[in-house]
Amino acid sequence: MMINVLVAGALGKMGREVCKSVISAGDLRLVGAVDVRGEEQDIGALLGGEEIGVPVKNDLEEELSQKRPDVMVDFTVPEAAAANAKTALRWKVRPVVGTTGMSAGEIKEITEIARESKIGGIIAPNFAIGAVLMINFAVQAAKYFPCVEIIELHHDQKLDAPSGTALKTAQAITAAREDFQQGMRSEIEKLPGARGGCFNGGIRLHSIRLPGLVAHQEVIFGGVGQTLTIRHDSISRESFMPGILLAIRKVMKLDKIVLGLESLLFE
Repeated sequence: MMINVLVAGALGKMGREVCKSVISAGDLRLVGAVDVRGEEQDIGALLGGEEIGVPVKNDLEEELSQKRPDVMVDFTVPEAAAANAKTALRWKVRPVVGTTGMSAGEIKEITEIARESKIGGIIAPNFAIGAVLMINFAVQAAKYFPCVEIIELHHDQKLDAPSGTALKTAQAITAAREDFQQGMRSEIEKLPGARGGCFNGGIRLHSIRLPGLVAHQEVIFGGVGQTLTIRHDSISRESFMPGILLAIRKVMKLDKIVLGLESLLFE
């Protein structure tokens, strides 16, 4: 069955890659492209290829009502993503959201709307399969190395810090090591923030933002006489596409919101 897809944030760096991947997939059809830029220009031409008869629009609700896609993929900004997901659900369209920075309250509200309407969706901080495996490996390590710090590195245009992946990693580690408090009770920061943000149980999260980076993370564990480092690097945005295409296909069988790509990989 052909799955019809609309991409919100279609002209962003991630949105462009998603559009290209959907166009190239034999079982997916790009029926809508929404962005605040490129109004009425054909998305195929804007991506450097042939026109495909899909002009970029800036009114998401109008496009959802007219195109009636099966799935909406959202890579926009935190201020817009939650409203976009709720709008999609209102039109019985399954949201696949990769935008990070939404609040816990917004995610809860989206989850409740989906539950009541029995429409599936996925919200994931990272669609790189390697990043999901990194978190899974870190959970295993945390059972034996409870002391850990996380360093995440992203391009300098990323809006939120720490990254959704870093927060997801810290949450998973906290659950795995249960009641544990690491670090000194009092530290002297000569420069405020030098030790990074402090998550539950004393896990320190450090964010680096530089041009030339895409998405990278190190999870560094410390034990007696040894350290263990688990690292994942996305060196191009193409690394996220297999996970996104997997989510588009899998979400068709869901009747609720799932959080994280691992919900689909390890089901």
